[in-house]
Amino acid sequence: MTDPRWRKSTRSSANGGDCVEVADNLPGRVLVRDSKDAAGPVLVFAPSDWRAFVSAPPSR
Repeated sequence: MTDPRWRKSTRSSANGGDCVEVADNLPGRVLVRDSKDAAGPVLVFAPSDWRAFVSAPPSR
C-alpha cells in the first residue's frame, strides 16, 4: 500500500490557523485532515467528489 503524501491545501489560511492537508496520491480516494491534528480523523472522498468540491464557486 502506498503511504499518503500530505500537502497543505492552497485554500488554507496563510497565518497557520485554518490549515487543511490533502493527500491525493492514492488510487481511488482523496484524504483530507486538519494539519493541527495529524493523528486525528481523516475524511475520505472519491476523486470525482473531491474535484466537484474544489471546483465549486466559493459561497458568500
